[in-house]
Order: sequence, then C-alpha cells, then structure tokens
Amino acid sequence: MESDAVNGPFRRILLDHALRYPAWQIQDLYKLIHQASRGSGHAVEDYGQALRWLETELAHLPVGPGEPLIDPISADGAIVRVHLPALLARGFSPRLLLDAFVQTSSAFHGSIQLLEEQWQEAAALSTQGRLAFDPAELNSFILDIRALGYPAVHHSVRYSHLYQPAYRVVARFALPPEWNS
Repeated sequence: MESDAVNGPFRRILLDHALRYPAWQIQDLYKLIHQASRGSGHAVEDYGQALRWLETELAHLPVGPGEPLIDPISADGAIVRVHLPALLARGFSPRLLLDAFVQTSSAFHGSIQLLEEQWQEAAALSTQGRLAFDPAELNSFILDIRALGYPAVHHSVRYSHLYQPAYRVVARFALPPEWNS
C-alpha cells in the first residue's frame, strides 16, 4: 500500500514534472527535490552582482515552451520557481523578483530530512513505474550525492538544451501579492 506522502501534493509535483519534462535526467529530479526542500542553494552576497546576472539572463532569454509565472515545487506551495519569460511577458519588475530571491536566500534554509523523504517518494514512484528512472540508479545517485553533503547541482546538459530553463527559486511569501493571482 502506498504511503500518504506518496499520494500527496509532492507526488503530483513529481508526476507533473515528468509529464512536462519527459527527457529530464536523475540530476534534474534531484535538482527539483533539492530546491523544494532546501531552497535555491544560492547565497546572495552581492546584490549588484546578482542584479547584473539576472539582467544578463533576461537579455538573452531563449524563446521556449510556455511556462507558468509561478510554479509551486514544494508540497505546501511555499517554495516556487518564478519563470523569467512569463515574468517579462506580464511586465513584472525583475528587481522585485531579485528582492524576493535575496529574501528567500537569507530566510529559507530547508531541511535535509525533507530532501530525503521526498527522494523516497520519487524512488517509490520509480519502483511503481510512474517515473521513468531505474530504481537502482536512483539509489546509487542518492548515495553518491549524500556522501558529498547534498550539494546544489545544475540541470543536466540534455534538460538545459531541450527546455532552456530560466527561473528563480523563491519563497512565495516574498513575492508581491499581485503575482500570486
């Protein structure tokens, strides 16, 4: 019998990402889980540098598949990806996004325990054949990444090439209220 956790909101997030990004790799699955449980993984030490990084990325945004502005990635909806093309399409201020990103990086640190629980949810879905990952490969990956202290990782080359991700991970509470409507 499946646990309540596997039947819950995070399961739906995993299955949604599997449908939206069928070519994702184990590393991309881990990145999603890491962001959902630990936040962005980036500390903002220099606001000006972070602003220049964001402005450069915005100036070179590829035309890609449509993404929602707000993409909840945590089971409670508190941690989201804000997709940059949707941000620009709606005319919202990149500085407000950067402010939310900075606030999130200093206020949200998440939990390794939650990361491990969510990885187990993904492993259960894989064992059930609901996620197209080999359970043994998932186990091997998490053992290796655990030995490294659960670091943040980049998207796989394949995912980056096919889906051209451009987003920031932020806490929903840090976003302007009008972005949530």
